Amino acid sequence: MLLIDILRLLLETAASLLTFCLLLRALMQWVRIHPSNPLSPFIFSMTDWLVKPLRKGVPGYGGIDWASIFGAFVVSFVLHIVLVLLTVGLSSGGPGVGSLITLTIPIAIFWVLRNVAYLLMGIVLIQVILSWVNPFSPIASILNELSRPFLEPLRRVLPTIGNVDLSPLAFLLILQIVMMVLQSLMPGF
Repeated sequence: MLLIDILRLLLETAASLLTFCLLLRALMQWVRIHPSNPLSPFIFSMTDWLVKPLRKGVPGYGGIDWASIFGAFVVSFVLHIVLVLLTVGLSSGGPGVGSLITLTIPIAIFWVLRNVAYLLMGIVLIQVILSWVNPFSPIASILNELSRPFLEPLRRVLPTIGNVDLSPLAFLLILQIVMMVLQSLMPGF
């Protein structure tokens, strides 16, 4: 059982890293981050092998890189199929192929949505910390651009108090509420 838990941890970690990279790639394209920034080479090298073939069947639309988003779903779907097979095993008592696919699709969707929330939380938290510690860091401008579409509407509504921008705090609270709703929709998730 310990070996299965270790394998599960390794698989989930690798899939999460790849999913974060795929979602970050989609977000970077959506906000039009220039590809020559310091983060792009890592993101592209981690995801090109999956995104480039997917682009042949899943084109971008509306400024959104749908191939990257679909790639995140595929990674999540495959991960959860493997995890179910690891847990239940390939025994005859396990779920059939049809029920396995039917059960795994909503889990994969929720997992991707949860990772989107975690990615946005990470971007905002790192951006806030860098704004205090080193606002002129090369990554600070990228994080500002990535968080701007989410924080800007809140900045229009929330006043700054003593030169402190409260929009990151409000956004993190909204993301926590979204996570709670996702948790309630998918118990045991």
